[in-house]
Amino acid sequence: MAEPFRTQRLVEFHDTDMAGIMHFASFFQYMESAEHEFIRSLGLSVHSQIAGKTISFPRVAASCDFKSPVRCEEVLDIAILVTRLGSKSISYSFEMTSAGKEIAAGNITCVCCQVEPGEDITSVPIPAEIREKLQTYLA
Repeated sequence: MAEPFRTQRLVEFHDTDMAGIMHFASFFQYMESAEHEFIRSLGLSVHSQIAGKTISFPRVAASCDFKSPVRCEEVLDIAILVTRLGSKSISYSFEMTSAGKEIAAGNITCVCCQVEPGEDITSVPIPAEIREKLQTYLA
């Protein structure tokens, strides 16, 4: 099995609710932030230029199961794997822990699209150079 990409994030005060625990909506922002860090680690951008065209990956599905609370100033460890690499789509899994305790598990599915100003967003096959970099993290 592939080794996941790993990153950490400090739970900040503005990401918590009145009970002092991380608000459920913040988990989705942390998954997106971790995904962007993962993409940058591959030498790519969320708006990569491939053959003169802008390629991006809008989300078409996202979910998160909450297992245990995490509080302000605790460190959230995030592990990302590619769970599916289709011809035009990619799915990620996210495992979030803190001090070894399971906090949450999430999934995001994105579709590869050509995004040009003034044009409709069009789904396109994942370019070979992007696919090759993602393969390393395919579960």
